[in-house]
Amino acid sequence: MTLTLANLIVAVLLLGAGLPLLLNSSAWAATLKRFPRSRTAAYVLFSAGAAWFLYAVWHLSMADFGEYRGYLFIGFALIAVLSFKCVPDFLAVRGLCAVVLMGAMPLLDAGYMNFESWAIDVYKVAIFVAIAGAIWLAAQPWRMRDFIGWLLARPGRARTLGGVLTGYGLLVAGLALTF
Repeated sequence: MTLTLANLIVAVLLLGAGLPLLLNSSAWAATLKRFPRSRTAAYVLFSAGAAWFLYAVWHLSMADFGEYRGYLFIGFALIAVLSFKCVPDFLAVRGLCAVVLMGAMPLLDAGYMNFESWAIDVYKVAIFVAIAGAIWLAAQPWRMRDFIGWLLARPGRARTLGGVLTGYGLLVAGLALTF
């Protein structure tokens, strides 16, 4: 993945999250309220995150416990399947966290050891904030429900966050196309 593509992916994700909030879309607000306990989102996101993780486990090198990858694969696959039965609450949030954590690595790898300009590091701030949020929400997924409730309690909050995300997405896109 090129550095420009990594920047543009982050910009599109920021714009995709920010514009509906900025435009104060009632359909987006309803979707956000349903998201933490959505069965459909849980099946899609948790399955995608688990599949991506299991793919990474299967391709471990010998230096990364690769000789045990078969056992690790079976163990983690069993945990993923049993998660739907034993801990279905807020599984959509945990799945989103898994996708964010797995997706961060290729995006950060694109800018690894590239010291040409400070502008290429602006997109990394969004990724590291997403990583920190994903780790926190994976441990306490009900906090997303609480945050969404707080965010949508007053329309100004959602619009402000949407404006910040949209502005940052435009900044990242502009820097990606300029540098």
